[in-house]
Amino acid sequence: MSSVEIAAADAKRATPRDTGCALVTGASRGIGAATAQALAEHGWSVAVNYSRDREGAEAIAGSIEDAGGTAFAVGADVSDAEAADGMLADVAERLGPVLVLVNNAGITADNLSMRLSDEDWTRVIDVNLTAVFRLTRSAIGPMMRQRFGRIINVSSVSGLRANPGQANYSASKAGLIGFTRTVAAEVARRGVTVNAVAPGLIETELTRDFTANGEGSGGGLLDHIPARRTGTPEDVAACIRFLASDEASYVTGAVLPVDGGMSA
Repeated sequence: MSSVEIAAADAKRATPRDTGCALVTGASRGIGAATAQALAEHGWSVAVNYSRDREGAEAIAGSIEDAGGTAFAVGADVSDAEAADGMLADVAERLGPVLVLVNNAGITADNLSMRLSDEDWTRVIDVNLTAVFRLTRSAIGPMMRQRFGRIINVSSVSGLRANPGQANYSASKAGLIGFTRTVAAEVARRGVTVNAVAPGLIETELTRDFTANGEGSGGGLLDHIPARRTGTPEDVAACIRFLASDEASYVTGAVLPVDGGMSA
């Protein structure tokens, strides 16, 4: 067989994109929505998860379908173990096993540590950290059987440095980094990579208060960002798309800051 024939045969061989899909949690807007679109552009069928914003998620899935991709919106509160398991089963039935898992869903409930309620502590930890553990635990088996998997966890610069008023959020995001590194070491031999991105000040609904009061448009917080600008969801999605790609097969246990130099 000539080299040309070998190349043609390789091109016809099934790839993970042919047998599985990507699931992005919290994907009705912001970083999750941009990530769902970026992965679809890279050839993945995408499950667009939402908790409350069904209309937003269906709009993202619709835009992917309109562009020639495959996507559908799937509702589930990721902090509800039963709902999360049901979502994974639904996605697997419709699109195949989840081979790219982007744990993006997250919430905040800010206050000074001495004023944080037990409820606000637990709620943030449950959504931002415990849900990631459960989804990863459920998804990782099929990935290991396929000998291919990409898990990308959306942490935060708040998990890398102090951020007064966000003890619960910072703890959840720092915990996510430790979880990422440990699971990466556990499954690296099975073709599964586990990485994290740590966004800084990104223009999303979570940062709207900062940008609306002028701090994000000319002073204040921007003074601490060497790039002197806020980031966009697409800036983060581009890094996630790379970590989900074949080109990143030797990258695992990494934490990639996407923050314009803030953490530097």
